[in-house]
Formats: sequence, C-alpha cells, structure tokens
Amino acid sequence: MITTSSRREFLVRTAAAGVYMTSSRLLMGQETPAGRVAIGLCPEYNRQVVEVLAKLFDQLGGLERLVRGKTVAIKINMTGPATARLRYIPQEMSFWSSPQVIAATVYLLGRAGARRIRILESAWATTAPLDQFMIEAGWDPRVMQNAAPQVEFENTNFLGSYKTYATFMVPHGGLLFTGYDMNCSYRDCDVFVSLAKLKVHSVAGITLSMKNCFGNIPCTIYSEDAPGDEPALAPVSGRQLMHVGNRQPPKSAPPAVNLNAPRQAGYRIPRAVADIVAARPVDLALIDGIYTMNGAEIPDPRHVHNWLHPRLLIAGTNCVSTDAVALALMGFDPMADRGAAPFETADSMLRLAEDLGVGTRDMSRIEVAGPPLQKVRFDIRHPAASVVAPENGPSPA
Repeated sequence: MITTSSRREFLVRTAAAGVYMTSSRLLMGQETPAGRVAIGLCPEYNRQVVEVLAKLFDQLGGLERLVRGKTVAIKINMTGPATARLRYIPQEMSFWSSPQVIAATVYLLGRAGARRIRILESAWATTAPLDQFMIEAGWDPRVMQNAAPQVEFENTNFLGSYKTYATFMVPHGGLLFTGYDMNCSYRDCDVFVSLAKLKVHSVAGITLSMKNCFGNIPCTIYSEDAPGDEPALAPVSGRQLMHVGNRQPPKSAPPAVNLNAPRQAGYRIPRAVADIVAARPVDLALIDGIYTMNGAEIPDPRHVHNWLHPRLLIAGTNCVSTDAVALALMGFDPMADRGAAPFETADSMLRLAEDLGVGTRDMSRIEVAGPPLQKVRFDIRHPAASVVAPENGPSPA
C-alpha cells in the first residue's frame, strides 16, 4: 500500500506525463465513445414517468443487461439547503431531481434485477442521513425506499457509513487535480447512475448529467473550511475552494495539476467536472427536464428566474453524448465553447471531457432515439418561442 507522502510524490511525478499522454491521444486522432441517447415527452410527474422511462431504457438496449444482480448507485441532484425554494414552487418542480423520477428509476432498476440500490447525494452542510435531509426538505423518502427491494440512502458529503475515503485517479493525469477523494459509495457499486436536473448554470453554462457529478466530491475535503492536512469531520460550507482555488485541499487528497492555474470559476469548474466523470465513469445518464427553471443552478436573488415546463426526460449510456443532446434540446450548440452560449464565461465541460476521452459531443456521431429534436426542442433562454409548450398542467410564472 502506498503511504500518503509517497503517493503524493508519485502523483506529482506522473502529472506531467499525464498531460503528454492526453496530448498524444488527441494528436493520434483517436475517436471518443459515442453512446445512444433516448428522448421522451412526459407532461407531468405522475405514473406516466414509469412508462416513459421504461421506453427510454428499452431504446437504450434494456436495463437488465446493465444491472441484473448488481449494486447500483444513483447520484441525484438536491443541491443547496433543504429550505431553498423558487418562490412557493417545490424544489423538484424547479431545480432538484424529482422524487417521482427517482422512485420510477428505482422501481425499474429493481424490476430489471438490481440486487441493491443506493441513492446518493452530498446533503448541504450536514452529516444528517440523506433520508433525514429529504424529510427536512418536505419529501417522503419512503416513496423511493419502497419502490424496490434493498434500497439505501447515503449522504456522501462526508465519510458517512465508511471509515476512509476512496481515491479516484483521473486518466492521463487530470486537468485540475490528479485525482479526487470521494465517499466510498462511489467505489462500492457496479453501476453508477447520474440522475440530474436539466438546468443552466450561472458560471459553467449548464448543469446536466456531468455537472451533477461535481456533487460527488465531499465538502469535508473540497471546501475552504477543510483543514490543511486531513479532511474535516463534518461539512460546514460549499465547494468554494473548487470555484476560486484560493487554497489547496488537505494534503491527504491528490494534488493539483498546476498550482498556478487560473483562479477563475469558469476555468476551474468545467475542468473539475471533466476530471470527475473521467475518474468515476457514469454508466447511465438520466436528465429530468419535465419542469425546471432558468437563470442559475439554485434560486438566487441575483438572477432572474423563470419557471419552465419542457416536459422532457432524457437517458443515455454516455454522459457527454447525453448532455450534448440535452444542450441541443435547450437551444444551444453542443460544439460551442467559451465565448458562445451557454459558455459565455466558461470553458465547455463537454469539450474538456471529450479531450479526456470520456465521450463525444458531436451530434453527427450520436444515435438519438425518440421524437426528432426539432419537434421537441425547448429554448430555455427564450421559452416563449419554444416548440414545446406547457399543456395539461400549471403555466410557468
């Protein structure tokens, strides 16, 4: 076993080699994977969610071959405090993964033969169990727990039920850090699912199945309040360290690739996201876009928010390709990069992950199942001009 000090020396020595390997792969023109993506229309959070998701999974080749007899971990999106709201609107109707979509996914995973299903999220600034955090937010976790046998919850914002963290090294040396320490739940699973919300992000442009995995990393390590040598015992704040880079994580964590990297969120967040999905690959990407909001990732008085009703569910076997399709559905060009919408102030996390070999954002290489994109596209910045309009439900405010 490598000790902490010798491991860090090894990582520093190999970081430069990783940069060379990444450049070499690109120069050789190796094609990145292209996963199939399925799109479905679902008007409301009701029993139709199961039917639409089941069809999407069938269009991807079926769940059974992926999950039968296996432990499946689902990273959901419950970013921010339990009390956060977009006005009076429930969180799942605006900026969180819906419990109905989570429960439907759990049910279908159980029906496909998953042996054990674990619902994961880094609950905001607390060591409370994840199901307790859900109750504080007004959710009933029994809806998810009773959807299949052997369903568990884990707050991954600290050690949780484990005694150590798991280290995930980034292939080719990484873009921001050489590796990331995470709760062992992300290691102790056979299949990893990212169940995200279809949203924009005030800094990184968008937050979909890839950006959802930014929440994998615990604030006991990746916050400005973390100690200098070892992780904190409990999270007390967010991941501002990752945004601005005013300091390094504790010495127990893998080091930065470049100590002089820009201290700008639009540079750092996309690279961290690309690193994380390269180090902890996503086996199944799901995006809940039945209801959402625009303006930012969480309700924020600095941004104008609109409540939106795209009526979309998206699933794919490659997180980069899935997010590329979602970008196109939101009215953006998946090939866009810094300076072009939605990446006006940030580098494209899709391009960076593509550079790491995670997947392709080239729509000409992505097989899309379901209705034609042009018929279900929802321009998230100009919703009044969108093809898909709300029906059989409340109108966006």
